[in-house]
Amino acid sequence: MTFPGTCDDADARLAVSKVAEPVALWHRDSDLRGVDGVVVPGGFSYGDYLRAGSIARFSPVMESVIAFAHAGGPVLGICNGFQILCEAGLLPGALLPNKDLRFVCRQVDLEVQTTSTPFTSTCEVGQTLSIPAKHQTGCFFGDVPDAQVVLRYAAGHNFNGSQDDIAGVVNEQGNVMGLMPHPEHAVDVLTGGSADGLKLFEGMARVAVA
Repeated sequence: MTFPGTCDDADARLAVSKVAEPVALWHRDSDLRGVDGVVVPGGFSYGDYLRAGSIARFSPVMESVIAFAHAGGPVLGICNGFQILCEAGLLPGALLPNKDLRFVCRQVDLEVQTTSTPFTSTCEVGQTLSIPAKHQTGCFFGDVPDAQVVLRYAAGHNFNGSQDDIAGVVNEQGNVMGLMPHPEHAVDVLTGGSADGLKLFEGMARVAVA
């Protein structure tokens, strides 16, 4: 999916292509063209001029994404995509500016908290995933039950100050997930040094084709 300002859509399609057939969606599309899963990628939708994700939430395609999610379809939001899904009310919480108010790009370690979601069904509880993060507004804050926390930053890796080290959450039904680090940039060891991010796409594909 691409909004004006999205910059990680090509990498998201590359990641999806390793587990399924990607379909490019534009923010003005009125439907989802029959896809079995939706990835809302990272970037700076509408320049983040108002608040990250707050304008993109009203793009025409989001009405279809909301209906798709309510029907149980798997939806993955990455970085700005996570912010958009929170703004759309599909995920709990909000993303605040990093604790030091600076844009940070670094590799982080994440600990898998549960394998009861489609996205982490290929992982093990306690497993460490090495995935890059790059954002300035990624400090998670919200009232979220532990059962909906999917990923936490490992000790010493919570650079943005997220509440309780939360890096990724799901909705109550478990079919919508958002995370600030970028799994689509960790699908090939030749370019990212890690292919740990591919596990989330593999898990999502299992549900999408079921």
